[in-house]
Amino acid sequence: MGESTGRRRDDGDETDRRAYRVAYDGRAYHGFQRQPDVPTVEDALLDALRALDVCPGDGTPPGWAAAGRTDAGVSALAQTVAFDAPAWLSPAAFTSELPADVWVWADAAAPADFHATHDATSRAYTYHLHAPADEVDDARARGTLAELAGEHDFHNLTPDDEGTVRDLETDLEREGEFLRLRLRASGFPRQLVRRVVSLVAEFGRGTPSGDRLERVLSPEPLSGPEGVPPAPAEPLVLTEVSYSVSFEGNNRVLSEAREWFEARRVEGATLARVSATIGSSLPE
Repeated sequence: MGESTGRRRDDGDETDRRAYRVAYDGRAYHGFQRQPDVPTVEDALLDALRALDVCPGDGTPPGWAAAGRTDAGVSALAQTVAFDAPAWLSPAAFTSELPADVWVWADAAAPADFHATHDATSRAYTYHLHAPADEVDDARARGTLAELAGEHDFHNLTPDDEGTVRDLETDLEREGEFLRLRLRASGFPRQLVRRVVSLVAEFGRGTPSGDRLERVLSPEPLSGPEGVPPAPAEPLVLTEVSYSVSFEGNNRVLSEAREWFEARRVEGATLARVSATIGSSLPE
């Protein structure tokens, strides 16, 4: 991403706990958390810190933790990592060693015992569901999402066995051919958001049996055809993680990141028109 704006580690550098906001296009990554033999966002961040001599060997800096684990293909606006960092490690210096689709755009001073996972008070995700108005009944979709709001045991909407009781805040808005679903909770078990989206789409596009939602939220496990599969990962974005610390954005990184994501938007819109041209022109 260009020339580094920071310096490499010096043995005399003092460190303090800092938190960093991270935005990324997750389509090229097998999720956030490190895995053997596949690219992940965490690998990209730690590789950058090693290049800056902040991270030793194959390990992690002291205090290293992230706000959460996003699945393969999921993107983020406000993923957050925290660790003991030297004062010179600005968002611009961090970003200078990152690949083009990962941006550290803000940082915050944090208490010595700050933990990016456990100190998050809430997390919010946004899902962009392709749902043309002539295919989806907005009222049914909105009503289904409202029924899922509040505290429930979502064990039938996640592969996790623990931490399945959550108090969910929900919102749905139409934006052209898309429904934008926003979900907020203190935390999310795996695939919960994507399975909620699948259930909302199922009700919006058809008329499931009257007790379908009741069965999903019941203590009895669903299996086989009754199960709710996760919606595709790529339309999902981690949009907010709340903490008591105050983040300060880096103007240079923010400007460059906006330009990069706008270029990706234009590229995607252009390719969509190419696909539309071919698809609509093929003979019946």
